[in-house]
Amino acid sequence: VDGTADELDVPIRKLFADEKFVWSHRLISLNSINWARVMVQIAHFFYAYFHCLPVVVGVPQSPLVEVVVPTGGAGNITAGTVAQMMGLPIRLVTVVNENDIVHRTVQNGDYSLAKTTKASLAPAIDIQEPYNLERIFWLFSGMDSSQIKGMMEEFQRLGRVEVPDTLHRKMLAALVSSSVTDADITQTMVRCWEENHYLLCPHSAVAITHHYRQVDLGNNRVHRCCLATASAAKFQEAVLKAGLTPEIPPAIRALETMETRYATMKRGEDWEQMLRATVEEITALRNH
Repeated sequence: VDGTADELDVPIRKLFADEKFVWSHRLISLNSINWARVMVQIAHFFYAYFHCLPVVVGVPQSPLVEVVVPTGGAGNITAGTVAQMMGLPIRLVTVVNENDIVHRTVQNGDYSLAKTTKASLAPAIDIQEPYNLERIFWLFSGMDSSQIKGMMEEFQRLGRVEVPDTLHRKMLAALVSSSVTDADITQTMVRCWEENHYLLCPHSAVAITHHYRQVDLGNNRVHRCCLATASAAKFQEAVLKAGLTPEIPPAIRALETMETRYATMKRGEDWEQMLRATVEEITALRNH
């Protein structure tokens, strides 16, 4: 795609808004534009909590666990927010790269687009329009659909909206946020390898950077869980950038000799129509 992930999300959302098209082609998404993805991830937070604290039966008040989430589109942190609201005693930390709209929103109520999306070593979270923040706003607003609809319409129109004070205070009470640079990512990957002989992917390193910062500050008495998102084998460039050696499983290495199939989507072309045509072609092949 000759563009950003945010730009590609626009035609994808249009396809999913066409209910007739969705039903006729059995269209579904595996990413967090689909609520089912977020719903499944809610269980991950309960699993993480009980994995960190395997014995909590009989404790008058369950201990708090800090869960650190590398964040792009904010689907996973939305799942954590739901788990927290269900009563799970967790403190949520959302950590982003230099595309820091989530961090600015949590810290200052500044939900605004930056001038550009910065390419980073953690490309899956190079996001400037995290659509799941709408869900988070809705949750902390007391499920006030009218208020959130107005906010999102203003954001779509102007590229920015100020989060109302009452809503922002609720977010600040539930979420901690920070941002990291590419240098932080590579330094964390190196430190984790040297201390634990564990090769982090760059997205996982975004979360682990927060952990190391807290340890270096002496804040290491809290139970803390950092969510890892992928295998480092998928991000060999970042591994090499950190001066480490990629560990590539045979099944992944075998992909290098297989045929590569993709469609190029150039800026200025009708991406929505291209996606529609591809879906229709797949449906036709399936039916015959």
